[in-house]
Amino acid sequence: MRVTLKGIHTAKVKLASGEPVTYYYAWRNGPRLVGEPGSAEFLASFNAAHASRREPDAATLHGVIAGYKASQDFLGLAPRTQSDYLKHFSRIEKAFGTLPLAALEDARVTMDFLQWRDDMASPKQADYHFSTLMRLLSWARGRGLTTYRPPERVEHRYHPDRAEKIWEEQQIAAFMAVASEPMQLALVLALESGQRQGDLLTLPWSAYDGQWIRLRQAKSGRRVNIPVTRRLRAILDSAKRSSPVILTDGRGSPWPEKRFRKYWAATCRKAGVTGLHFHDLRGTAVTRLAEAECSHAEIASITGHSSRSVNAILDKYLARTDKLAVAAIAKLERGKQ
Repeated sequence: MRVTLKGIHTAKVKLASGEPVTYYYAWRNGPRLVGEPGSAEFLASFNAAHASRREPDAATLHGVIAGYKASQDFLGLAPRTQSDYLKHFSRIEKAFGTLPLAALEDARVTMDFLQWRDDMASPKQADYHFSTLMRLLSWARGRGLTTYRPPERVEHRYHPDRAEKIWEEQQIAAFMAVASEPMQLALVLALESGQRQGDLLTLPWSAYDGQWIRLRQAKSGRRVNIPVTRRLRAILDSAKRSSPVILTDGRGSPWPEKRFRKYWAATCRKAGVTGLHFHDLRGTAVTRLAEAECSHAEIASITGHSSRSVNAILDKYLARTDKLAVAAIAKLERGKQ
């Protein structure tokens, strides 16, 4: 009797000799299976892989990862964040899944974690994987599974600096001149609200009452109430309501994230806008509010950042523009009179 094994992932590769071979894995990113498909050895390796997957050793990092994935801390995250975490977990499990929790009592284990991070080719991904590992261990410590304390300050390998990457008026005008109505609405909504792309792509019409936009940010879980500007109100009130969500494509359907990014990038190329991302509209919104002499607390109330961290946030997002410099000198001159 032939047994059908579900979920097996195959990968076809060529050996150095040029000979094509097929590798079989228990699941995508899972352990590689041994033996020929249909053989007793193959079936045994498949069953062993799934047995270890179902019952991870609670005394190892495998057990911590399994516990975290079943916890409300993980299940309460946004779907996109969960998806990102699962990718990080896969790499962490390959490197440290069998690590006994008792080994965390040795202070030198942190050096092993850092070496693992430093060996990764991408500094940005290295930082993401390391921070996810530290989050797992912090979660485990909070539940008494280990006494390991993640290091408080670790220098990141990736140092983005987009402080001066803001949308100037001429770039906004160039984009609006060639953009479709859905793209125009997306730009104005981002610019006037200062919200993240993920929150805006899922923003429902019910969040807009003609005066305010009210939403809960997926990343922080923080509720934000944003008074609507005249420009944004005009474009929202004239927009077609073909879907429960505000931002839709030309057919009136909600945007899949990848498709939205593709169309956004194409519109930027058509407009001649280079070196700017959609996320830079969030920094531009912060800059515009600062230029209007809004206080840090006022800016935070719009963007959704905490008041305590707003100084650091402004250092990251706030570009030093001519308007700010002119305003500073004007205040200086007034003080001399």
